[in-house]
Amino acid sequence: MKPFLRLILFSIVLLPLFLSACNGDTDDPADAIQSYIQALVDKDIDHISTLACAAREADARAEVESFTAVTVSLQDMACQESGKDGDITLVACTGKIIANYGNEIQEIDLSARTFQAVFEAGEWRMCGYR
Repeated sequence: MKPFLRLILFSIVLLPLFLSACNGDTDDPADAIQSYIQALVDKDIDHISTLACAAREADARAEVESFTAVTVSLQDMACQESGKDGDITLVACTGKIIANYGNEIQEIDLSARTFQAVFEAGEWRMCGYR
């Protein structure tokens, strides 16, 4: 077999695997919510806007900006699908976001709210809380 033909055949077989690996953080609703929370804690304003639904993109950016002046960490996060409400998939998480404001430490309990995920533009995205 000619080397060029092998390269094309190799690309056809492996390219879909590489592409699915790149999109691994939004394959299911719980993973998408975990990625959103991680981007929030990482203060990754560019990534978080791709993890939020279009209607919530500005709010997602504002959430990141609210943590810019503090040290933030994530403790024991785990998320799983907890139900459906029409087109919305509900996701429950456990764990905490720890925000250190210098002399004050605030713990944000992830189990205090239910996250809403929607399938938009070919992937799961965070789209609000309950």
